[in-house]
Amino acid sequence: MIKGAVAGKNGDKYLPYNQRNGEEAEVFFTRDLSAAGLKKIYDRVSATLIGKVAVKLHTGEAQGPNIIPRPWVRELLEEKLPGATIVETNTYYEGSRYTTEDHKKTLEINGWTFCPVDIMDADGVATLPVLNGKWFDEMHVGRDLLLYDSFLALTHFKGHTMGGFGGSNKNIGIGCADGRIGKKEIHTVAGSSDMWSIAQEEFMERMTESTKATIDHFKGHIAYINVMRNISVSCDCEGAEAEPVVTPDVGIVASLDILAADQACVDMLYALPGGGGKAMVERVESRHGLRQLSYMKEMGMGHDRYCLLDLDHDLSRIDAQEAVRDISPEWTPDRYNTFFGRNRRS
Repeated sequence: MIKGAVAGKNGDKYLPYNQRNGEEAEVFFTRDLSAAGLKKIYDRVSATLIGKVAVKLHTGEAQGPNIIPRPWVRELLEEKLPGATIVETNTYYEGSRYTTEDHKKTLEINGWTFCPVDIMDADGVATLPVLNGKWFDEMHVGRDLLLYDSFLALTHFKGHTMGGFGGSNKNIGIGCADGRIGKKEIHTVAGSSDMWSIAQEEFMERMTESTKATIDHFKGHIAYINVMRNISVSCDCEGAEAEPVVTPDVGIVASLDILAADQACVDMLYALPGGGGKAMVERVESRHGLRQLSYMKEMGMGHDRYCLLDLDHDLSRIDAQEAVRDISPEWTPDRYNTFFGRNRRS
């Protein structure tokens, strides 16, 4: 931890692709939002996953309408990842996942009953080093995280009240930090009565350093999949109270580079035709969420330039604009929108 650390700036300023520098990472993309599409893109990043695999996804507050459809995840795990375990941690806020007992009930309500689910901080915490961190020397994570050999971040890409957007970085940085110590270190100024007293660029940096601790631990055995479906400006933490979805569904992104995966998704939001990405862009910029991306690059966690490979067209190279070119700006619910919530159709 650097004494007197100061957060960076410009988390509300989007950097176009042609103004970035450095090497390119490989990112895969499909428009096929289905179990088949998820399995197809998983195959492109699966070789890095060995041994006992942790699958980190947001299982959602009770009756949340926007989480990745359970049937897709079930099919992926049964056919491609037998023996894998979904991993989660308890929440920092009081809700339906605040205690381990309530969290287990919520998992049942939301249908995560087809494979083991490990609430990693149920029996305590562990620490992982944060190399070259500005805010942390170490991060407190759920103790059980250390039981796994490899890690798949299976992320519902969406908005976030504090982070602007929730991609792989948020899924790992907040999602692996334990519910009492790690999350507090990210969210709260020491001694403050306001549990959400850290925001904007400093919050993005703290969350990113937490992520770095986990991805360094699994280096060489970690992969990232972002599902761009039901992209509410609200996180799945808000459950049935999430803001209505207005951003159109896009597709699925996968990479072995966390920054490239999240950056590609953000680029697609900005490229959506007909103002389709307006709500999400406003959410990201108003929270200074773009600092997630620039800080990941500063921390050496990945690349903001990438080769986007279209799985639907023989791995042809495309850019973000081409990926979303034919998407209507209006969101259309699919058959998996069955939970109660603001987005449910009668």
